[in-house]
Amino acid sequence: MPQNRTRQLERHLGDWMRHRLPFGVAEFVMFVLKQGWAAIFGAALLAGIIISSQIWQADWPIARYDALLAYALGLQILFLATGMESWREVRVILLFHFTGTAMEIFKVHAGSWAYPGDGIMKLYNVPLFSGFMYAAVGSYMARVIRLFDMRFAPYPPFWTTVLLGTAIYVNFFAHHFLPDIRLALFAATVILFIRTRIWFSIGARWYWMPLPLAAFFSSFFLWLAENIGTFTKTWLYSGQSSDQWVSFAKMGSWYLLLYVSFVTVTLVFREALSSKPHVPETPPHPLFAK
Repeated sequence: MPQNRTRQLERHLGDWMRHRLPFGVAEFVMFVLKQGWAAIFGAALLAGIIISSQIWQADWPIARYDALLAYALGLQILFLATGMESWREVRVILLFHFTGTAMEIFKVHAGSWAYPGDGIMKLYNVPLFSGFMYAAVGSYMARVIRLFDMRFAPYPPFWTTVLLGTAIYVNFFAHHFLPDIRLALFAATVILFIRTRIWFSIGARWYWMPLPLAAFFSSFFLWLAENIGTFTKTWLYSGQSSDQWVSFAKMGSWYLLLYVSFVTVTLVFREALSSKPHVPETPPHPLFAK
């Protein structure tokens, strides 16, 4: 669906609900719907993982991992053909593919987790569809920035965020050989972004949320998605069985990885960043009032 038609649909739906629901309820419903629309690629990919885990048979002519790769490629083509994603957003997704696949290969080799299923389209025991799981995060971030017309302000010096993102990414590899500095990195995310608000619009109204808090909430939902992956035996952590919940400690890993993801997105969406406080055209309605 072309992007201008998406905005028209959103406007008509918002107007319809505001005439029938209390204002706060209507705004919350619109927020949830827009978040769901932004996450549609990841939701469709999770649906494919769940359904395939229930129906796949070992004697079928194509392995489940290879079928998931074809499915993910089909989703990407569909999103581009219908205008649900732009070529600009695809640039972000490609960056996620490269960084995510590199991490997958290293972590699987290091024994952090494994992919127990068979498949032809594997690289160093990592099925190629796994890159799309990271791409789903990139797709969500790029789409949510556009759908909510997000602004990040006041934003710290860009070079400091790139340095932090690089340090986090390197630590995911280096902690296997050197002391783990993730506690310092947790502190750095708060120190660097404590003043940064995510400004977003729902209809004509503006709202804001502290960026570290948004990262925490997002890490929780990604932790839930990880449990779907392990429950369906798509991947398993070292020493974990498919009926065990993923450790809450993995939320911390996702919290840090989200900053790597966010910095990667800002390499393409620099116009959403402002070193000065954002002043919306209409009076703001903060989710977290002073």
